[in-house]
Amino acid sequence: MIIYRVTVEVNNDIEIDWLKWMKEIHIPDVIKTGYFFDWNIEKQILPDNSLDKTIYIINYYANTISDYQKYFERDATRLQEEHNKKYSGKFQASRIILETLPK
Repeated sequence: MIIYRVTVEVNNDIEIDWLKWMKEIHIPDVIKTGYFFDWNIEKQILPDNSLDKTIYIINYYANTISDYQKYFERDATRLQEEHNKKYSGKFQASRIILETLPK
C-alpha cells in the first residue's frame, strides 16, 4: 500500500475555515480522482512548535505507486493550485510518499 502524506502548517486565523474546506471540498475532490481508496487527517498536538500555527497531516491511501503517479501526472497540480489560490500565504505544505511494508 502507498501512503501519500501531506503535512500542512496552517495559520490559526484560518484554521476552522481551512479544516472545513478540506473535509468538505478538497479531500473529497482528491478521492473522486479514483486513485486513492481512503484517507485520514490528523492534528499534531506535540511538539507544539508554534503559537500562531497548527500542523495537520493528511494521509491518502493508494493500492500502488502507479495509482499515485497517475494522480500526480493528471490531477495534483490542479488540486494544489485550488488550495494555493484559496489560502495563499496562510499555510506551508510538504509532501512525502510512503510504502507500507509487511509485518
